[in-house]
Amino acid sequence: MKRLIFFISCLFLLSSAQALDLKPWKGGPTPPLALNDLNGKPHKLEDYRGKVVMVQFWATYCPPCIKEMPSMVRLESRLAGKPFVILAVNMGETKNEILDFQKKVNMDFTVLMDNDGEALAAWKVFVAPSSFLLDTQGNIRYTMQGGAEWDAPEYVQKIREMLP
Repeated sequence: MKRLIFFISCLFLLSSAQALDLKPWKGGPTPPLALNDLNGKPHKLEDYRGKVVMVQFWATYCPPCIKEMPSMVRLESRLAGKPFVILAVNMGETKNEILDFQKKVNMDFTVLMDNDGEALAAWKVFVAPSSFLLDTQGNIRYTMQGGAEWDAPEYVQKIREMLP
């Protein structure tokens, strides 16, 4: 049922215009984030202090998520060597589903597993994809619901402005 709801949300976003611009965050303090990656290694948001972090909630069955992943790979490449990291929080899929998808898209950024949906609830994610840009102190500065071409100049510039 959860997949069906998110699939419908993704289709709605796909049928509407491309995601709007990044919006300044007005949702209060950054929610906690402590999840394991595909290898079972724990990751906490605090571990990334000093870096600009993109936290992105996604699923392999979400058309806008699929469409934007290559641009995220290009964004990560453009910012190589900079204190920037992408944490792609998968919404309840199996390790094998994600590994198969990673091979197709050639993505190598950190995928975190939100198997029970606790992070999804804490971050108040209602559509996929939902992205959050955090500054080097771990504060959410911008958010976006829906897909984007993350390597577009305006997004790269916003991220560069946040870098130390």
